[in-house]
Amino acid sequence: MEVQGSGAEQPRSRWLFSSLIITLLLSVWSAQGLEMSTGKVPFMEALNGSTVLLPCTYASCIGIKNLYFNWQYNDNGTMQKVCESVIPSDGMDPHPVSIYRERVEFIGTSDHNNISILLWNITFEDEGQYTCFGRNPKEKGKNHSAIFTLVVVDELRVVDNTLTIIIASAVGGAIALLMTFMLVKNFILFVLFKIEERKKIECLVQSSSADETNNVSGSKTSKPLTPKKK
Repeated sequence: MEVQGSGAEQPRSRWLFSSLIITLLLSVWSAQGLEMSTGKVPFMEALNGSTVLLPCTYASCIGIKNLYFNWQYNDNGTMQKVCESVIPSDGMDPHPVSIYRERVEFIGTSDHNNISILLWNITFEDEGQYTCFGRNPKEKGKNHSAIFTLVVVDELRVVDNTLTIIIASAVGGAIALLMTFMLVKNFILFVLFKIEERKKIECLVQSSSADETNNVSGSKTSKPLTPKKK
């Protein structure tokens, strides 16, 4: 009975080991795949009529070949293509870049894997989500994308820094108070040290004087008396 039980567990162990190997391989493959990024802060609040940059970069550990990319604008659920092109290989600029929307300029460069665009003289109609899309044929058609959100306003909001100023002032005051306390403490310790040192010197001087006095008195008392002549 025990032999049969161990034999039944062997296929299960093999299956678990195979699943673990496949998971690890998939993790390594995904880590080496194409990545699209619209920056650490993927949103912007911009003034109506200004010019804004929509950033996007790509990265791939396995390299690229005929990388297809495009920018799309989400118009109430309908994706409208803004521009598109193909990058032949690493270190090469896309050419040509097809632009389908007015006031759009492609400013990407192969130096930093940059496929960013500029929006000139933006209006409230330009507000919304923009998707930077990429597909690397080396990954067998796997799609990647990153979203950037643009908010258009009449005037930029003034940030109330009162709380920040209060906190900074409190921290600065605490640091100044601590430094003052340390300076006063060191000064007091220095004065006490000097007083103690002076007392020691005075004590040594007094002790030395007392010894000399005792020596003189001793010499006077120990002097023999000369007898008187008759």
